[in-house]
Amino acid sequence: MNPYHIQNLEHYFQVYRHSVDAPEEFWQQIARENFVWQKPWDTILNWNPDTAEVRWFEGAQLNITENCLDRHLETRADKTAILFEPNNPKDPATHITYRELHTRVCKFANVLKAKGIKKGDRVCIYLPMIPELAISVLACARIGAIHSVVFAGFSATALSTRINDAKCSMVITSDGSFRGSKTIDLKGIVDEALQDTPSIENVLVVKRIQSEIQMKEGRDYWVQPLVEQASADCPIEVMDAEDPLFILYTSGSTGTPKGMVHTTAGYMVYSSYTFKNVFQYKEEDVYWCTADIGWITGHSYIVYGPLANGATTVMYEGVPSYPDWGRFWEIVQKHKITQFYTAPTAIRALAKENLEFVETYDLSSLKVLGTVGEPINEEAWHWYNDNIGKKRSPIVDTWWQTETGGIMISPIPFATPTIPTFATLPLPGIQPALMDEHGKEIEGNQVDGRLCIKFPWPSMARTIWGNHQRYIDTYFSAFAKKYFTGDGAFRDATGYYRITGRVDDVIIVSGHNLGTAPIEDAINEHPAVAESAIVGFPHDIKGNALYGYVILKETGETRNHDNLRKEINQVITEKIGPIAKLDKIQFTIGLPKTRSGKIMRRILRKIAHGESDQLGDISTLLNPEVVEAVIQEAL
Repeated sequence: MNPYHIQNLEHYFQVYRHSVDAPEEFWQQIARENFVWQKPWDTILNWNPDTAEVRWFEGAQLNITENCLDRHLETRADKTAILFEPNNPKDPATHITYRELHTRVCKFANVLKAKGIKKGDRVCIYLPMIPELAISVLACARIGAIHSVVFAGFSATALSTRINDAKCSMVITSDGSFRGSKTIDLKGIVDEALQDTPSIENVLVVKRIQSEIQMKEGRDYWVQPLVEQASADCPIEVMDAEDPLFILYTSGSTGTPKGMVHTTAGYMVYSSYTFKNVFQYKEEDVYWCTADIGWITGHSYIVYGPLANGATTVMYEGVPSYPDWGRFWEIVQKHKITQFYTAPTAIRALAKENLEFVETYDLSSLKVLGTVGEPINEEAWHWYNDNIGKKRSPIVDTWWQTETGGIMISPIPFATPTIPTFATLPLPGIQPALMDEHGKEIEGNQVDGRLCIKFPWPSMARTIWGNHQRYIDTYFSAFAKKYFTGDGAFRDATGYYRITGRVDDVIIVSGHNLGTAPIEDAINEHPAVAESAIVGFPHDIKGNALYGYVILKETGETRNHDNLRKEINQVITEKIGPIAKLDKIQFTIGLPKTRSGKIMRRILRKIAHGESDQLGDISTLLNPEVVEAVIQEAL
């Protein structure tokens, strides 16, 4: 049976065993049978765990855009590659075929070359979710330039930090962006960022919102006239397997952002393989991931993974709430979406709204639902399963990271039986290990530990840009010869994995290790609660006690807050035990979140510790205004 497309649970176990027993042979077969190579590899894997250096398919030559575009022109030239759904539902959607996408990428690549960009140069892309974002990513890859996409919601400070770290020579941006009912002045943010970025030589500007902007002569150029004049013929730059494809910055809990470096061949093979299997993609499907390409999810599962498989991938410019909370479901109905991949944060926000926003639309086209970014809590899982999937569409609760490049642990639809809150089983080629605090692997099932991966996989990040020692210290120093994910996990009796949260979100109370995720799941089951976050704070007797920040579904909740606190602790006692009860519960209007929807617990910890004057930079938060409200409520 073909290992590239897993059919059922028995097939999964057969493929998985082969991938673990003979990993090099396994990945060689996947790579050889499913991709186009300019030159085959000399060595499949070269791995030095002591220096955390890994190389896959060494000696091979290729270009990822040949695999995403050129090879489809014979059989899929007129198939929609990118389906662009604009912010305003009154504006028509745009279907870009594989032939059109190939032409637009080649033209854009020639514009980059005309402006002096060459193999190895870094190009910063700061664009909204419009087709030019995917096109500019692919244009960089076609000529061997290293793209560094920065989410177009980050501040000027965050943008300039990333430009300077990678020494980018060009920025690609737009006059502005639409976000719901608002417009955002992206070019103004870029201009502010470029006041202190000596490496930038050129800025290419896409016209999107037709606003009046400043254009600096000799530096800033409108994209459209340059593209119109450019040739549609752009031969691929032949890349070595381990040449960098992109840098993507991920925020550490401390210190400067980490520029994770992903290379060409291994990333292509793994992102393509996981897309095919986790979403069970078939030729006529219309796949939609709601993420932004500014995040790894967008890189792997909007651009590279889908296009390498010849898929139709949807790009949505807007937000779930505009013009109303039915927008996602209107798009599903309109384009007959078959796979829908979004974040638990979005699901919880949608679940708070009236069910009429869902029931108005026909969602019968949906075959697979997915979640990404954090473990999904049980209440949200059931809402998603009941109301969106109608109990017919399996939910793939995917666990992975910017650093991993692709999905690592996930159900395979119609093969893996699902359990709410469990990411279930590792994908082929992934060898998880649970470790105790003494560095020993924990054998058997029904166990908790720190989640590590004990053998390399093709799409793992190779280093941190310009700082390999930081890469070793962050990922390979905690446990010898293993990649440490930073997450805790529980393995149940059947071998399923449940991610219990960041290890730094494991709070030791009276000697008990308590993961925040299960406690939050319990709290969120209370009918009055919309969302919650738990942190630890010092306690004279217990060492640490638990502090809960709780958002209520009804902001004007009239019930006695003291009674609500008792009810919440009663739910925790019933679900987890009295040891996990909260010493303090603060009802709040919101939680500080990153742009990708993750709760910034570092800030909540500082507030709980009474150190709200030591929060550091909060400018890159999605909602910095919430922080002051949380501080005032805590007083």
